[in-house]
Amino acid sequence: MRQAPDQSPLGQLMARFPRAGRVDWIGVRPGRDAPVTRCETVEAEAGKGLCGDRYAGGSGKRGVTLIQAEHLPVIAMLAGVDAVDPALLRRNLVVSGIPLLALKGRLFRIGGVVLEGTGPCDPCSKMEAALGEGGYNAMRGHGGLCARIVEGGMIRVGDPVVASS
Repeated sequence: MRQAPDQSPLGQLMARFPRAGRVDWIGVRPGRDAPVTRCETVEAEAGKGLCGDRYAGGSGKRGVTLIQAEHLPVIAMLAGVDAVDPALLRRNLVVSGIPLLALKGRLFRIGGVVLEGTGPCDPCSKMEAALGEGGYNAMRGHGGLCARIVEGGMIRVGDPVVASS
């Protein structure tokens, strides 16, 4: 899963981030079709997921789903809507200031929690109902990142998101 650090010039470039990111929004999905519950803090359990989220206790590869805050206006524009409520997208964390896809295969920290980016979080068919016709395609390439929790703890709105070196 996690790759050894690449010491090539490209690998060194890929390991550099201009700044830490930030958690802007937190939500948990209590059930398959249940509305997302917004919260200010959530407990992350290593190898499981976020307490109160339907994916907690699963494989762990999708223990946390993250989406890039900077992509929300793009998704809205592509879906033909004024704005997108993060709860409609059914991701756990909205993060700004750091490119999430660059965290794939890497360890990173949110507050005191250590995560590992496991892969892209592709949209599901629910996006058609959430965003209207074409909502699925509006999300393609903008769905965010799935991560597993390596070391648990609390995640709070405002926590920094930092790539491990």
